[in-house]
Parts: sequence; structure tokens; C-alpha cells
Amino acid sequence: MHGVRRELLSRQAQAAGLPLVEVEIPAACSNDVYEQRMGQALAEAPLAEAQTIAFGDLFLADIRAYREERLSRVGKQATFPLWGRDTNALAREFIAAGFQAVLVCVDPRRLDPSFAGRRFDPELLADLPADVDPCGENGEFHTFVYAGPVFSAPIACHVGATVERDGYVFCDVLTAG
Repeated sequence: MHGVRRELLSRQAQAAGLPLVEVEIPAACSNDVYEQRMGQALAEAPLAEAQTIAFGDLFLADIRAYREERLSRVGKQATFPLWGRDTNALAREFIAAGFQAVLVCVDPRRLDPSFAGRRFDPELLADLPADVDPCGENGEFHTFVYAGPVFSAPIACHVGATVERDGYVFCDVLTAG
């Protein structure tokens, strides 16, 4: 959904000091295939040893229930450390903590396409329409985080071309150097 290059995901995991587990799914993946591939990944190393999986969901109860139910099928639990937080405050805390991100995917039915490629910063928050969640919790946008206090170093990258496909606007982020 984010449309971020695999190389950037690898650099992000490395900078955060976390192992990266890639689960390959086809384009236009059915939910059945998605669930089968995720179930397989959760059953194999290194995820087989994990008992609890964390999600950044904030308030969409149906998504939370779906995640909890699917994980319970494979003997795991879900935790939602940000659940119920005020998204206006959370977006500002994220920025104040030193995280840096760019909008990589925009739903043009909910947010003007010109937001694709913009930095997630106070100016962006001020420019968001009142009906757009400042954390994109309703799918209005998705981000790529390239710097912050959990990273050993910022990920050198820059914004590339913006394209529209499959009903969404994507901004390509390219590695620098």
C-alpha cells in the first residue's frame, strides 16, 4: 500500500536495529492469499517465537478485531500501544520527538494529490483539511519514516517522481548515494 522500494525498507529495518521479515504477496492480492502468506510467515523463524505482535492502529475497532482474531488462530496475541491516543497530539509528538517522514501514498478521494511527496511536518499538519486524520488513520495517506530517535542514522533518500495508479497517488522515494 505504501509503494516504498524494498531497499528502503531494508535500510529502515537496519537503522532501527530490527530484523526484516518480507512476506511476498502478488499485486491485487486477495485476502485469502494475504492471510495464508501471513500465517506461514508467523509460523516460521524468526516470527514463530514471537508471542505478541504490535500494531500502530489508533482507533479503527474493526481492524483491531480482525488482527486479534487472525492472530488468535495461530496462538499469538496482538498489542496496540497507541490505541485510543489523540491523533492531533500524537502527530505533533512524533514530529517533536525528531522523527522525519514523507507522504508516499495519498488517497485522492480523501486528500489532494499535491500532498504526495510532502514532508510530515507542522506545515503539513496545518494544511490538512479538517476531515483528514493527522495520522492518516482512515487511509487518507501513508508515510515512509526516514529518520528519528530509534534509528542509528537517518536514511539518505530523496523524493522522486509522483504517479497515479490503481486509484492512488504514489511518490517514489529514492535512496541517495
